[in-house]
Amino acid sequence: MKPVKKIWMNGELVDWDDAQVHVLSHVIHYGFGVFEGIRCYALEDGGRAIFRLDEHIQRLGESAHIIQLNNPHSHEDWVQACETIIDVNELKGAYLRPALCVGYGELGLASIHNPPLAMVAAFEWGAYLGEEGMKNGIRAKVSSFSRSHVNSHMLKGKINGMYVNNILAKREAVDAGYDEAIMLDTTGHVVEASGENLFIIRHGQVSTPPLSSVLGGLTRDSCIRIMNDMGHEVIERTITRDELYIADEIFMCGTAAEVTPVREVDNRKIGTGSPGSISKEVQSTYLSAVRGGRPEYDSWLHRV
Repeated sequence: MKPVKKIWMNGELVDWDDAQVHVLSHVIHYGFGVFEGIRCYALEDGGRAIFRLDEHIQRLGESAHIIQLNNPHSHEDWVQACETIIDVNELKGAYLRPALCVGYGELGLASIHNPPLAMVAAFEWGAYLGEEGMKNGIRAKVSSFSRSHVNSHMLKGKINGMYVNNILAKREAVDAGYDEAIMLDTTGHVVEASGENLFIIRHGQVSTPPLSSVLGGLTRDSCIRIMNDMGHEVIERTITRDELYIADEIFMCGTAAEVTPVREVDNRKIGTGSPGSISKEVQSTYLSAVRGGRPEYDSWLHRV
């Protein structure tokens, strides 16, 4: 991570090295907070735009509402903070991390009324699963760690502490020599990767796990629209583990990972072992759209 000049904290711009919190802040001990991951892209016309900024900030507010975390900033405050942090750091392409959490004060599980800590950082970050993975596909492993039950964790929010489960799955996969983990729910059905939504294609039919069991990713939503525009109906349904093995194509998507094909799952080649035609077209269209190359998707771009 390459440092930049400023980070936005509680409405103020502070130097990168001075953006610090007390070690007894509530969030450090209990993970009580919410966050978003957003990308800003350099556009083909020389400008820059943040991808689906309003929807990301809306979800940040919804995540805070779900866990009853006080959000002292308006939607407009957060949007302006994202715009400002891109501008002041003179960034073209960047990854943005807005976050809201419980800060320093009392320590204890119920001490959720400590002063909130709000921040937005932005920095350069390349392909999350690697440029090679974007081009040729990645290797994935079905994790031994189950995705948390919907009544144990609030799965519609991007909530800090819940991601320990995802981290364990990711580390297990990487330690075993894979690029990413695929997680099953407590009934044994495929839900998502450690940080991405997932699509499978078999005999031309596109399927993805239903929203009832996954985070409603904005990149997921974008990919569904792109595929609908391509003439492919996307079916939301439960998917079994062995369906992954016999799929013709699989791809993952997310803000950080963008659109990344999967060439192998559990040492089983997917399709031909190379990115399939639908995956490649979705990826190409998406990467063009976020850079302003597809006018029909310009509503996704928040120009800065």
